[in-house]
Amino acid sequence: MSNENMGTIETLVIATLGEETGRQTLDMLAIDPALLAQRGDTVSRAAFAMAMNVALFDDLLRRVPSGDAYVADTLARGGKVVFDHGALRSIRFPAGPTGALPGGEDAFTRIFLPLGYEMAALYPLDRLRMTGRAYRHRDFPEAIPQFFLSELHVDRFDDEFADAAARIFGTSRDPLDEPTKALLAQYSRDIPVQLAVAIAALPVILTAFDRQHEPPAFEDYQLLLSRSNEAAWIATEGNGFNHATDRVADVAALADRLKAEDRPMKAKLEISATGRVRQTAFRADSVERPFADGEWRQVPGSFYEFISRDIDPETGRLDLAFDTGNATGIFAMTSAQNGANR
Repeated sequence: MSNENMGTIETLVIATLGEETGRQTLDMLAIDPALLAQRGDTVSRAAFAMAMNVALFDDLLRRVPSGDAYVADTLARGGKVVFDHGALRSIRFPAGPTGALPGGEDAFTRIFLPLGYEMAALYPLDRLRMTGRAYRHRDFPEAIPQFFLSELHVDRFDDEFADAAARIFGTSRDPLDEPTKALLAQYSRDIPVQLAVAIAALPVILTAFDRQHEPPAFEDYQLLLSRSNEAAWIATEGNGFNHATDRVADVAALADRLKAEDRPMKAKLEISATGRVRQTAFRADSVERPFADGEWRQVPGSFYEFISRDIDPETGRLDLAFDTGNATGIFAMTSAQNGANR
């Protein structure tokens, strides 16, 4: 198929992932036809955001074999994935940037806001000494995946923890180059960008969803782990997708089936205070990661999540909210200290 006959999202995804992988990933996802219909010489912020999410979904499946197997089974059953949201973790020092990287969520709001996202809600995760924020797309709030972006507050820990965090995360680089920052500046003025410019920038933006710092010293990793599973996870995985989430009709029934199939399921279903948002997940897959001493060690990686959302009677629309209790429970999926069955 020639580029002239392809939609904008398809063009961006195939240019980024390649023909075979790009088409396979697009075929996995149920994407709003109005988004897929966009085409032409310029790229809207919505089309760019959706293409970015498709590529991030592919990256997550490459790192999460349990999720990849589930998606393959879903497709074999004739279904598709409704990509609800992706989750990210970041580090916030008491003041200033994280190495050369903007501090905490700032590393990503500089991407999300120009692409049409807005902060929908704030979720204190006090037990984890973190803050979560939901970012929702203004143009297609139900169709473009949300981001649940959390930041861990180093100043809520002791000085020994802070010193180790500074040694690890202080080496962070900024992955965005000047042309990519110029593209984001253009989107921030609500001006579509040329297709060729978008094709060049998308792979650069995708590198922001990775580890930006040097491999940690094992002793520093262990110190972070003794205080915070989440900090230790960021030390090896960086700003990669912590999880991607499939929006399903009945998460409780799905969880029962997956447990019966002996999948690596979370034991407990998380139910929001409203009762309208229900979540569960696979436990994180183990991965091997390098450390400063040159050794590769097995650590918790990312995972695949499931969510059901009911209609909010006050709005008559899908309840797109999150829940602090749900999030805290789901975060345990990456625990390195046997907390994954909470």
